Amino acid sequence: MDLHRLRYFVAVAEERHITRAAARLGMAQPPLSQQIRALEQDLDTRLFDRLPKGVALTPAGEALLEDARALLDAADRAGRRARRVAAGEEGELAGGLTTSAALHPLVPRLLRAFRDSHPAISYDLHESNAAELTEAVLAGRLAFGLMRAPVARPPTLAFVDLGTEMLLAALPADHRLPVRRGRDGVGRIALAALADQDFILVRRRAAPGLYANIVEACRLCGFEPRVTAEVGRMLTNLNLVAAGIGISCVPESMRQVGGQGVVYAHLDAPAAARALLRAPITLMHRADEARPAVLAFIAEARRQATASAS
Repeated sequence: MDLHRLRYFVAVAEERHITRAAARLGMAQPPLSQQIRALEQDLDTRLFDRLPKGVALTPAGEALLEDARALLDAADRAGRRARRVAAGEEGELAGGLTTSAALHPLVPRLLRAFRDSHPAISYDLHESNAAELTEAVLAGRLAFGLMRAPVARPPTLAFVDLGTEMLLAALPADHRLPVRRGRDGVGRIALAALADQDFILVRRRAAPGLYANIVEACRLCGFEPRVTAEVGRMLTNLNLVAAGIGISCVPESMRQVGGQGVVYAHLDAPAAARALLRAPITLMHRADEARPAVLAFIAEARRQATASAS
């Protein structure tokens, strides 16, 4: 059923007069009369009784008026929603994040700020490791990924540096290592003092950048780290540390996951090694991204990163 003809019909039905309806619609009376006759032909029924001064709805016209108003309202809502989605004001944003990235204070600030500025957009968030997130964004299953160091840099993906933070040593609470008391309540220990410890690291494939940097920092301090366990998630690191299986190096923001079984310490090392003991926070998305909602999210991430750095 032609929506234009339904609009013409509703105008005539409400005005009870074709000339007045034509003026309301901004058109001439003859074309409007032709459209009403065409609608009656389409429905094979008379919708109006013609009177000396105007028109009156037939029973069929009365029935159509209620449904026509509902159809036109639904069409208007659909059009408005389509325009909002096209403008990035409504829809669903599918993304993923690693556990350690989710714990960085910038991430909840970003999600809240975007939610406040785009309340009609809902999140569909998935937790995974960096390698899996990269594959999902490449395949188009996710629009973005929030991670630490990228595992790879395919040319079809873009990466936004949102900041960085220091790595801390995560130690079993009953350790006997030479930790010095720190001014901020977190101890300090020389990286070289961990030379004879068992290391627990996130698997090289899942976090190759962090893995390689920790190993190289240890080498710059004169020892080869003894990696006795590799895990898929950084939170698993802390569970194994709490169990006394070994020690690990984790981003500073993971201190909030502490518990009775884990204590943290800043790492002292020569400048070259210390430069490697940093964990970035990175936003990954498709380089050719054009969806307004995703572009708005990327812009908000950049704003939050700039605000955090200032």
